[in-house]
Parts: sequence; structure tokens; C-alpha cells
Amino acid sequence: QVQVMESGGGSVQAGGSLRLSCTSSGFTYSGNCMAWFRQVPGKEREGVARMHTIGARPYYADSVKDRFTMALDSAKNTVYLQMNSLKSEDTAMYYCAADQFCHNWVEARYRYWGQGTQVTVSS
Repeated sequence: QVQVMESGGGSVQAGGSLRLSCTSSGFTYSGNCMAWFRQVPGKEREGVARMHTIGARPYYADSVKDRFTMALDSAKNTVYLQMNSLKSEDTAMYYCAADQFCHNWVEARYRYWGQGTQVTVSS
């Protein structure tokens, strides 16, 4: 059974940094796609960053490019989302999603999701 778990959310002032972690387990094949999405109440979930664990470079949404960095620790089956220069508009519930392949930002195609971790940025 595939499990996905995020951690690392919290509250920070604008301009600050946070690092989120996401660990996946239970995949029966080597390599999988890990993606970060975020959602504000009343709005659709939006893709933030994604990468495949075998040899792929991360892709970022324009809204976070040059501020967020996604990295992989393959030994721990964990991806990280380093968020720098945070803005109030980054406030959201952040979700980690996983699947065998990446599906761009189409959230409905990612089968496995964590419960989410809240990020709050105060101005």
C-alpha cells in the first residue's frame, strides 16, 4: 500500500524560509513522480513543483520559480521543497502527491496524496 506523508509546515514572516518534506513508501516499482500542490480555501489546487525520482530535473510553477527548490534524497525516498523569499500569497495547505509517472499539473491523475501541511506567511 502506497503511503505519502508531508511534514515541515508552519508560520513564518514574509521574506522568510521553510522546508517541507515528503516521504513515500509502498511503491512496488523503482522510481516514481513526486509533486507538490497547494490549495487556498475556495480556490482550486495548484501545482507548485514536481520531479521524477529517476533522473529528471524539477519543474516549477511560474509563481514559485527562483524562490522554491525541490530536491530528492533517494536513500530516504524523500523529497524536499525549500521555500525561500516567502510571500503572503504563498499561504496555503501544501500537499505532496505521488504516482508512477508525472502528470504535469493535472492533480486528478495523481493517485496518492498526503494529508497536507499548512504554510502561513504573515506580512
